[in-house]
Amino acid sequence: MTEQRVIIEMGMGNDLHGMDYQKAAQRAIEDAIRHSTLPIFESIGLPHTDMRVQVTVGVQDPDQIDADALTAGLPRGRATVRAVKGGLNVPNPETGDTAVVATAAVEAFLPSQKGKWTAT
Repeated sequence: MTEQRVIIEMGMGNDLHGMDYQKAAQRAIEDAIRHSTLPIFESIGLPHTDMRVQVTVGVQDPDQIDADALTAGLPRGRATVRAVKGGLNVPNPETGDTAVVATAAVEAFLPSQKGKWTAT
């Protein structure tokens, strides 16, 4: 069945002192999710299990990401998480500390709703 992307949200997260890519990625995903709501499920009676959620997280060292752990933390839908090179490492020359910045795109897809309902 053909899917339609119904939402895309972006988020940013960081770990300022631990250089923890996983923590920064989790925060980026949470930031994106906090900016969205999908009332369509209640409005037209769709189960959340009809939604496929695709998350892409960008960090400077994607090998440090446990995608399965991030997937397990997603609240709705059939989810997958993939890590790619992106984000930003910001070194502090005075302390040698590095702040890690992660970015996330959270996309939600539904089976095509074309012709199934109309807004009134």
